[in-house]
Amino acid sequence: MNTNKNDKNTNLPDLEELREEIDRIDLEIVRLYEERMQVSDQVGEYKIRTGRKVYDKDREKVKLEKVRSLAHTEFNKKGITELFSQLMSMSRKRQFAILEEAGVPGRTPFIEIEALDSENIRVVFQGVEGAYSHAAMEAFFGENVNSFHVPKFRDAMEVIAEGSADYAVLPIENSTAGIVTDNFDLLVDFENYIVAEQIIPVEHVLMAVPGTSVDQIRRVVSHPHALAQCEGLFQEHRGWEEVAFGNTALAARKIALEGKHDQAAIGSAFAAKRFGLDILLDHVNDQEANVTRFMIVTNQRVFVRGASKISICFELPHTTGSLHNILSNFVFNDLNMTRIESRPIPGRTWEYRFFIDFEGNLNDSGVRNALRGIREEAINMKILGNY
Repeated sequence: MNTNKNDKNTNLPDLEELREEIDRIDLEIVRLYEERMQVSDQVGEYKIRTGRKVYDKDREKVKLEKVRSLAHTEFNKKGITELFSQLMSMSRKRQFAILEEAGVPGRTPFIEIEALDSENIRVVFQGVEGAYSHAAMEAFFGENVNSFHVPKFRDAMEVIAEGSADYAVLPIENSTAGIVTDNFDLLVDFENYIVAEQIIPVEHVLMAVPGTSVDQIRRVVSHPHALAQCEGLFQEHRGWEEVAFGNTALAARKIALEGKHDQAAIGSAFAAKRFGLDILLDHVNDQEANVTRFMIVTNQRVFVRGASKISICFELPHTTGSLHNILSNFVFNDLNMTRIESRPIPGRTWEYRFFIDFEGNLNDSGVRNALRGIREEAINMKILGNY
């Protein structure tokens, strides 16, 4: 029996022979790929001369259907479709690069400036005096800037859109709580653009009216999130009553106005200073590594020389591999993507808008090449800012 089994195995091809055959085929694939890309270069040069668009969706659809029909099994049909989708994607990227090398401008209507205006400006922030948005504004623009505040994020966007303020300061992301979703949507709704960002550490303190000691405290007022972030403090002081309030800064103002020595507020050291309160305990939040990122927004399409981060958003067609093709523009152009978020599109069930941050400057050729490719393949692509 063993002899027959061995005789049967001798009819099988050797593994090394199979690998050599694959290597031979791969060499041919590489040769054909380079030959195809040479022709693609000629196509790109033709499109420059004639003003034709690089991305021809209908042509690619017909091409994919044709090559798919040439395969003999369902598995191979799917594989061929994916293979040629990637081949055409590479071809497009090479043609976009040829357009960039030829100096054909893409649609990036942003003006480079040396610095943001800092004199005779008016800045709006959302919230109240003493809030973290207020602290972010002063950290970026200074204490003496002409400013005012509004109750809602949309109010701030409307103010700068109509020109009543030059800049708005709005939170966009917290390292613990995540993104501020409303502000992502507002960046789409308004023709306003990010020109800078300011990082503010979220470091809660326990504050009270001057002359108060910790032993006197019986109740603590703050926003529910701030109270929840200080669980360790309340574990140490189990007799304290937790009182939820609408805002950490408003809680600090309430304590200051009432002037009672048996109550305290949790909020920022900035708020304590703003309302003349003493800091009884600092760093009372459980997680120290907690920061909020604020965006500085204006209604002008400008970016400061040396800006190194770009934010964009876009929608995608409901086709297989559409997100992969978009993201490959970053890989092909050696760009580092630092964040991607998706948000449901209001009024359109199961459709999503993507928000992406990546490193780069609008003057970089790789950035322009990537944006050109994304704009061609995506739906409603918008540059939200370079900062």
